[in-house]
Amino acid sequence: MDFGKVKAKHFPKKFIWGVATSAYQTEGARNLGGKQDSIWDTFTNSRKFKKGNGNKATDFYHKYEKDIKLIKELNLDSFRFSISWSRIFPTGIGEPNPKGVEYYHKVIGCCLANDIEPWVTLYHWDLPQALQDLGGWTNREILNWFSQYAEFCSKEYGPKVKKWFVLNEPMSFVGLGYFMGMHAPSKKGFKNFLSAAHHATLCQAEGGRILRKNIADAQVGTTFSCSVVRPKNIWRRHVNAAKRLDALLNRFFIEPALGLGYPTDIIPGLKRIEKYFEPGDEERMKFDFDFIGIQYYFRIVAQHSLWPPVLFANEIPAKNRSVKTNNMGMEIYPKGLMKMLDKFSQYEGVKEIYISESGVCFDEELIDGKVNDKNRIQYFKKTFKICRKAIKRGINLKGYFIWTLVDNFEWADGFKPRFGIVYNNFTTQKRTIKKSGYWIKEFLKK
Repeated sequence: MDFGKVKAKHFPKKFIWGVATSAYQTEGARNLGGKQDSIWDTFTNSRKFKKGNGNKATDFYHKYEKDIKLIKELNLDSFRFSISWSRIFPTGIGEPNPKGVEYYHKVIGCCLANDIEPWVTLYHWDLPQALQDLGGWTNREILNWFSQYAEFCSKEYGPKVKKWFVLNEPMSFVGLGYFMGMHAPSKKGFKNFLSAAHHATLCQAEGGRILRKNIADAQVGTTFSCSVVRPKNIWRRHVNAAKRLDALLNRFFIEPALGLGYPTDIIPGLKRIEKYFEPGDEERMKFDFDFIGIQYYFRIVAQHSLWPPVLFANEIPAKNRSVKTNNMGMEIYPKGLMKMLDKFSQYEGVKEIYISESGVCFDEELIDGKVNDKNRIQYFKKTFKICRKAIKRGINLKGYFIWTLVDNFEWADGFKPRFGIVYNNFTTQKRTIKKSGYWIKEFLKK
């Protein structure tokens, strides 16, 4: 097979190669094993999606053994997955659900039995609906709710799991869910955004403290979505708009953890977030993470705009810019990954970086029992080459998690975006390894 100029053997011996998934997008089993609804159950069941929704997803709940064996077959060494909060605590708090607790012991045990290292994400967007009924992330009580959840998971699974992510992409679940209304719980408005964002920042740090306190030899991180942002042109108003979007999308959640506070230097209107501060919050926002995960997919071109207020900037859609896009309409721009690695590595306090998600989606078909996704292979070749170049330049990049293993339910976009290196028939739940999956297998062959 053609691997270009970069091969796995060119990477450090301890470099991590894994796949990433999330509970809601894969597990299904909405009402099984004592689980109650999350905000995503509520959100998707109030809308219509072709081929269903997360009620069944990819049925990982029943197929976890086969899927973990697929990870092994493809020569990957690590599996990043999330715990469903409402499967452990059906109403968010109170007594844990024994069947849910045991389920994740089985998943973790299956990973270890197959010599796959489990990397657990505490929160990947599926807040229990019972807690959303009390205000969700806009209610400061979530610090107590999340702390109870983190305490339990860390003590229960910590003896077996040493690698942990606290939150998955806080800007995504706060911005899309509590400001733009495009994701669960479909709330809108700057007030909702600011309160939810501040509480997520506090939980990010508090979750880290709890994990480190309860787990011997724990490695604790969290993940940040990121995008290269460039201005529409060199006009000052567009250049400044790009700076504001960059501050929101790339700086907002990492800088408080590093003791730098929110980026009010670029977006003065963000000072309104101080309304939600209580004494001591400046210190509570800080946590010395062992590593961070960055999740890179696309580039953004920004322009000045009167809407939304405070930000005064918006994105020019990729479809209006004559660029290559995935089937979600996002620009495919692999070389932007280097810019993000450079950006995050320059922060004092960032020790190690993992690419905790990266991938690409296309319209794909199973033809004669095969999926020839050569475009995805080209994407991997480019991003792996960038990773090798970053390491050579001294960036402490430690691993790469492909998004994702099996085509899954892609949130508000349903089943159309196929990010997997394994094709899934959502009617029969039959898995078929794509050409990219076989390419990865050969690339990682020892």
